[in-house]
Amino acid sequence: MSTKKQKEKENEEKLAKAMEILTGVADNATTPRNIRKTIKDIATSLEDPEFSISVRAANAISTLDDLSQDPNMPSYVRVTLWQAVSVLESIRE
Repeated sequence: MSTKKQKEKENEEKLAKAMEILTGVADNATTPRNIRKTIKDIATSLEDPEFSISVRAANAISTLDDLSQDPNMPSYVRVTLWQAVSVLESIRE
């Protein structure tokens, strides 16, 4: 397998892991409604094939960073979002 295809596969796996984390937070009933909505919007944008995986990841990181500053966010949700950001930051082209 070529290096480019291997890297692309790794990025897709990382994106799937981040999506799994975000879906878990969005499906959690104890997460505030406004945060769940924003996370669902982020998940939708991560699935949009219009942009490359790295651009989608960068956009999601930016939104998640802003979202993590919300004072109404429970600390366990914030930590989980940081985990998703960490996975997304490892995506490179």
